[in-house]
Amino acid sequence: MNAHLTPRLSATTRRGLLGAALAGAMLAMPVASTAAEMPDMHVYKSPTCGCCHVWVDIMKEAGFNVTVTDTDDIMAPKEQVGVPDELSSCHTAMVDGYVIEGHVPVPAIRKLLTERPKVRGISVPGMPYGSPGMGEEPDARYDVVTFGGGSESKVFYSVGK
Repeated sequence: MNAHLTPRLSATTRRGLLGAALAGAMLAMPVASTAAEMPDMHVYKSPTCGCCHVWVDIMKEAGFNVTVTDTDDIMAPKEQVGVPDELSSCHTAMVDGYVIEGHVPVPAIRKLLTERPKVRGISVPGMPYGSPGMGEEPDARYDVVTFGGGSESKVFYSVGK
């Protein structure tokens, strides 16, 4: 090809085209999202429980990929995974090998998944007002406790204390 027929681009134009190509490549790259970073969660709950539905929505907003099994026999999943009766609540979730019982807040779940203590799971016993899904209460005070793993239940995370 003749050199005089090949157009020459200025350095500025070449940099502009290179920048545009890099920007396009970066846009095409997959971006890690919160949902991709959080493990899958499976929740067992009553089909008619409104507070459980709200808690599930909070988990989804936090980035968990949540699958729900609605069941009229909510005690069966609790018995299968070893939730003690005194720590029971209205729904049971499984995430990354742990049991999450009741209205456990997202920061406690993240702490569990980061620290990975040798327990079966964590629970917010009962349904304390102000816990996720149980209404807005800025002064809410309750504990998240551990269970299983060969030790007595102990406070794992406290809210408002």
